[in-house]
Formats: sequence, C-alpha cells, structure tokens
Amino acid sequence: MATSFPEIGDRPDDLALAAEVRLNDGQLARAAQYATCEEVQTGEVLYRVEDDSVDLFLCGTATLEATIPSSDDGDGHLFMTHSPGQFAGELNLLTGQRRGLTVRVAAGGTVHRVRPEAFRRLMAQETELSDLILRAVLARRRLLRQATEQNLRIVGTAGSAAGLAMRTFLDRQGVPHQWLDGDSPQGAEALRGAGLTEDDLPAALTSHEATPLVTPGVLSQQLNLTYRRPGRGSADLTVVGAGPAGLAAAVYGASEGLETVLLDGVAVGGQAATSARIENYLGFPFGLSGADLTARAAVQALKFGVHLASPCGVTGLGTQGGDHIVTLMDGTRISTRAVIVATGAEYRALPLDGWTELTGCGIYYAATDLETQAVAGRPVVVVGGANSAGQAALHLARYASEVTLVVRGADLGARMSAYLVERIKSDPRITVLTGTQVTELHGRPHLDGVSLATRAEVTEEQRVDCAGLFCFIGARPATSWLSGVLLNSAGFVPTDRQLSPEELGPAWKELGREPLPYETSVPGVFAAGDVRLDSMKRVAAAVGDGASAVRSVHQYLATL
Repeated sequence: MATSFPEIGDRPDDLALAAEVRLNDGQLARAAQYATCEEVQTGEVLYRVEDDSVDLFLCGTATLEATIPSSDDGDGHLFMTHSPGQFAGELNLLTGQRRGLTVRVAAGGTVHRVRPEAFRRLMAQETELSDLILRAVLARRRLLRQATEQNLRIVGTAGSAAGLAMRTFLDRQGVPHQWLDGDSPQGAEALRGAGLTEDDLPAALTSHEATPLVTPGVLSQQLNLTYRRPGRGSADLTVVGAGPAGLAAAVYGASEGLETVLLDGVAVGGQAATSARIENYLGFPFGLSGADLTARAAVQALKFGVHLASPCGVTGLGTQGGDHIVTLMDGTRISTRAVIVATGAEYRALPLDGWTELTGCGIYYAATDLETQAVAGRPVVVVGGANSAGQAALHLARYASEVTLVVRGADLGARMSAYLVERIKSDPRITVLTGTQVTELHGRPHLDGVSLATRAEVTEEQRVDCAGLFCFIGARPATSWLSGVLLNSAGFVPTDRQLSPEELGPAWKELGREPLPYETSVPGVFAAGDVRLDSMKRVAAAVGDGASAVRSVHQYLATL
C-alpha cells in the first residue's frame, strides 16, 4: 500500500524533517538490492558540483557531507549530513540535471551505489521507498533554492523580455539559482568579476564559467535538461508538448510500462502553467495555481521514469522503417513506435505597432507571481473575455493599484464562467469595459499606457495609464512543425471519426482498420488536448484526452 504524505510546506523545519529521512534496516536492505556495495575512505569525493553523474548513494556505515559551493572558490557551505540509513542526492536524481552539490565522505565505511537504470526500477517497483525518496528530494530541492549561496547565478534585467524569459524558465524548471539584478551593486560586482558588462545581460555565472547573453536553450544544455537518448534503441511513446494533456499521457504511458519521452519547446506546463488560479479542477476545492498543478504532474512523470526534455523544440515528424521519427531543433532524430501530439496552442497577439518590442517589457501572456512583481502597486489592463482573463483580473487586483478588464464582446458572461463574472462585478478594484478594444500602445522601452475605443466609435479613443497589458485573447494551434498529418483549415488536428474515408489514404486500406480514438490521419500518431479539433478547452478535458490517448496507443502497439 502506498504511503501517503501531507503537503510539504516551505517552513525550514518542515522541509528539514522531510529532507532528512532515514531508512530503517528493512527499507535499507530492500533498497540495497538495486545497488552495488562500495568501500569509501574519509575525504573521498563521490561527486562534485556540475558533475553529470546521477547515481544515488545509500549510506551503509559511511557518513557523507553535502556542501553548497561558495562564490569565492572556498570549501563551500555545509548543506546536509547523511549518516547511516540516509542517502545522498536531490531532485537531479529524477531530472538528470548536473549536480548542484559536492558530496564528500566524512567518515569512511560502506555505501550502496544505485545506478540510474536501477534507480528507475527501484522507483517503479518499491512503492514505499519511492514515496520516501520522492518526498525527501523535493524537500531538498526547496531547501537548496532557499539557500543564500548558489553555484548558479543569473545576472539580468527583470523588466526586459530576455530577463523575464530566463526567470520564467528557471522558475518553471525548478532550477536552484541566485538572481541578481544587473543594476544592483551585487549584480554589477558579479559582472566585473566575470569580465562582463551590461551588454552581456542576461548572463549565467558558475564557479567554472561565465555565459554571456544566455538563453533558456543554452542554459538547458548546460544543466543536462536537453534530450538524451533513452537506454533502448527507440522509445515506445514520444509525447510532444508538456501541458496538461502531454503530462497526463506521459504519466499514464510510463506508469504502464512504456518507454516514454516527453518534449516541450518552452517549459513544462504549457498555457495551464500561466494560470494564476484554477478553481474548477476536480479534487481541489480551494483551487491551486496552474504552475503548482503542472509541477506536481511533472514530478509524477519523472517518478515513473519519463525521459523529460525541456526546452526542446521539435521541427518535424516522419516515418522510417515502421517507426516514427521526431526531429529536434538541433537535428537529433528520435525513433519511436508511437507519437502523441499535445502541443496545444500559441498565444494570439493584437495587431498593434510595437507589440513585439514591448512583449516582456509591459505586455504579458501570463499573470503569475513573476509578472505581478513587475506591476505591483501600479494600474494594469487585462484583455480578454474567457476564464483565463477573468482569473488573471482577480489575481492582479490583489497587487495592482487598479485593473481594467477590456472585453470586445457586449456580454462579460458570454464566454466566462458565472462564478468568475460574479466575483469580478463585485470587486471594486476591477473596472469592466465591454464592447471595447485596445487601439494603441504607449511607452518605450517599457509600456506606460494604452489607448482604448469602443468598437462602435473607434475614432473616440481614451488613453489609460498602465504598467502592464495582460493579453488573453485566445490562441492558435501549434502545428506549424507537424508535417504529413492532416490538419483542418484553422490548423487543428482532426482525429478518428472526424476523418473521412477519402482523407485516410492507402495506408489505412492496407491496415484493414479505421483510426482508433484520438488517432490522426497517420497510423500510430495521436493528438490530445487543445491541438485536437473540437476538443474542450479545459484543463480537466486535456488531462482526460492525454490519458485516453494512451489507451489507444496500447491498442495500436498490440497490432504491430
């Protein structure tokens, strides 16, 4: 029976208690069955910061010390001591990231080394141990992020598009780091020490190297978050897109024994991760943020052994020798038996001069804590008439001085849930303007205002001061990379009964069957979530799509 744990809080005492778990003799003996026993000597280094190794070390009779490196190249700071019955390692055991700690032997004795493949078997087969280890590594990651000294320092401008992209990536990937504003004394000193200038922002600094003009893609490679080939020659299932549909597909696929690869071109969570609050998802009566929901799903996926790579853009899909070939931006080709397309949709922008220039510098597509920090205490404008816009307006009202909700339609309740409409109308901090549109952007290099006009009288414009324009006007399917798969005129992917016999082609006649549920015009390629034609654009529906598509994947694989 699985061990159930309460939610781990952020209080240091709670985290320390969870992080310092000790296995009893029986648990240690079971875990050691997946390991090789080694003798280690006092002072021996088992791994260093930025090592690629992701072995788990169980303490038999030895005692180990984990240290956080110091920015002054000293011996570092003691992070945690692992005595007999405990283990060394944190969340990188699951993510494959480079080590963020150095572990030395404080007292010689025996350790049990668990290699990555054996570790995945342990996590899949030993439910009690899996829960203990998972809870401990999550707590250690939180403690590591709270530590004042970090090996990875990012110097950037929080109000810039590049700075926001980097902070969003680091936050959604859960990467321990220290953020330094480029115009702060600490940031300026760090730049001088690395031989860099403000023209090199954002920059990533470690004890070994300085990377100017760093991007999420470059940092992802340095952290080992890019795709690495699974143990077998080809994957059973490759899921493209790590939103709710893709995460659900990956969890169900891996938990049911499929060698599963999960890829996302931006960051785990998709558009759902940008939602400030989700209150209508079953099982969470008090609501939770989209980032929390998708972060939990990502941990589940890693626990079941999913090979997760993000950011990892996909540029093409083809077939070769009976397998499907997924091509990545760097030219890497992934051979896989089945594919689930869950790339969701891309944000729509308003056709206004300066939009691209101001994106990330006052124009935002999300209203998470990162964006609200940039506009706290100042007026903002939210554009959109669906639930995402309503949730954003309510969330921003807690931080901004005032919120103006701009809706093109005449009725706020036309596309928004009734409970949100009632809350917005009763909130004195929110002004609702229906039948209205944004006609002009003001301010460079940062947004400081917009012009509004009613749709009936576009010539009569009203300027509204705002530090942030939050855009939630819908999205278009992210299918420009998808070749060979039939799309409808709007770019969505039709599946199963939506495909006519004339659209299926000769390959289906040879198979002698019709497409399975969620299967596209290409046998073995499935679609789930917002990218699928006529899907319900809700988080719960996307999760159901992903899980159901895996059932069809199993049926398809059984026919091969």
